[in-house]
Amino acid sequence: MSFLLVAVLLLLFFLLLVFYSKWHYSYWKRKGVAQLNPKFFYGDLKGVFTKTTDIGNSFKDIYSKFKDRHLAFGGIFWGFQPVFVPVDLNLIKQIMVKDFNYFQDRGAYVHEKDPLTVNLFRMEGEAWKNLRQKLSPTFTSSRMKFMFDTVYDKAELLRKAMQSRLRNGESTLNVSVMSGRFTIDVIGSCAFGIECDSLNDPQCLFLMECKKVHKPMVLKQFIEHNFPKKLLGYTGYKSFPQAEKFFRGVVHDTMEYRQKHDIYRKDFMHFLLELRNTSNSIKSKDQTTLTDDEILAQCFAFLIAGFDTSSVTMTCALYELARKQDIQNQMREEIRQVLTKYGGKMTYEGLNELELTEKVILETLRKYPVLPSIPRICTKAYKVPNSDVILEKGTALQIPARGVHMDPEYYPNPDEFNPERFSKEEMAKRPDFTHLPFGDGPRICIGSRFALMQTKAGLIGFLSDTKFTLAEGDDSGELLFKPSMMLLHPRREIKLRIEKV
Repeated sequence: MSFLLVAVLLLLFFLLLVFYSKWHYSYWKRKGVAQLNPKFFYGDLKGVFTKTTDIGNSFKDIYSKFKDRHLAFGGIFWGFQPVFVPVDLNLIKQIMVKDFNYFQDRGAYVHEKDPLTVNLFRMEGEAWKNLRQKLSPTFTSSRMKFMFDTVYDKAELLRKAMQSRLRNGESTLNVSVMSGRFTIDVIGSCAFGIECDSLNDPQCLFLMECKKVHKPMVLKQFIEHNFPKKLLGYTGYKSFPQAEKFFRGVVHDTMEYRQKHDIYRKDFMHFLLELRNTSNSIKSKDQTTLTDDEILAQCFAFLIAGFDTSSVTMTCALYELARKQDIQNQMREEIRQVLTKYGGKMTYEGLNELELTEKVILETLRKYPVLPSIPRICTKAYKVPNSDVILEKGTALQIPARGVHMDPEYYPNPDEFNPERFSKEEMAKRPDFTHLPFGDGPRICIGSRFALMQTKAGLIGFLSDTKFTLAEGDDSGELLFKPSMMLLHPRREIKLRIEKV
């Protein structure tokens, strides 16, 4: 084959690629949906791929661009994948609640050959409905009260660990690290039934394995977003290839030990085993049976959903409180008053009396929603209300939670940290669906009660006896986040000055 022929073929291939790219990236325009200016390969998320911005700010900007054009929705491209973005609150509510049967799936990678992915967060269709029904009783208020002592014991260990550091002359605390270790100890105890004590043992094996799981992996996230999921599963692809062996061993050993010794503990694992044993005892062959692999997957999902979300929320809250000493002092006083009321030990009833503490958490989740955009998949053809647009089956959606949270129409001066936005009076003034840290509708995060309980307990541990101020040299500027395609992670570890009060 001559050099000239090769050159012509390459040129032809290049021209076809350019033509196809232009045609593909006009998908939304051809459907009559406003779109932005996608770039080849990156789509509308070039900043995330090139690590110059984070997913939260990307969707905040996308939301603002469509809203500034007075649009109820728009279309973007996540790499090569077309994504529908609702902006109008009524449309968001329609999608998440009224027309939920069209949008019940998240579109996350899930495959039966990859057991850790077969969990409540990722599952779809009837399988998701059946599992949600099984697990819902596990996260009721009464179950949270049942588990509270286990969680609060870890908060007490956190408080003592900080006092020990102060006695040793330490004046600076890495709250990113300490928040993570507290959360790992809670999840290790509640979900996996083990005591790892990472607060005092930074080389704890469980902590090391959890850190591996939570490293942001942009390439992996790109693959799972853009490749057919069924095909991907049959290639032998694993979402967490190194984690399965370790966590399967931990869960298996815990289940076997509890069964053998008839161990009873106030934790999530107990409820899962109770559900499995009840199902097996009636020899049910219907959807009520909970398998060992399902227990493994749910424990792992508990780790994925509960580690970063709560630890990042506590980290961001402490950073803001270090900048707002008046709020921090009021919050500490509230905690101490409730502790005194209940004889020096926090109770579940006392936890629910911490009104300012809850406002601080809700405001932190507004400004720093750990899941800044909420994924959905259109499961059947859907006519967008008040338009002629038809979304095809399989169309991806992203609900821009951080865009809504930072909209000055709903939250004046949105960059300001102001917990009073969540007073009963202020909340009554805002429309529904302006606060979406846990999603909403039938697929709202099943563990939201636990997340709030864990975060409150952690902040009690941090603030009961300790004062936080900005470390020397910290300019107290706004937090920047890593370019993950899913969760918000602060770009730097947050270190604050600490002193006993």
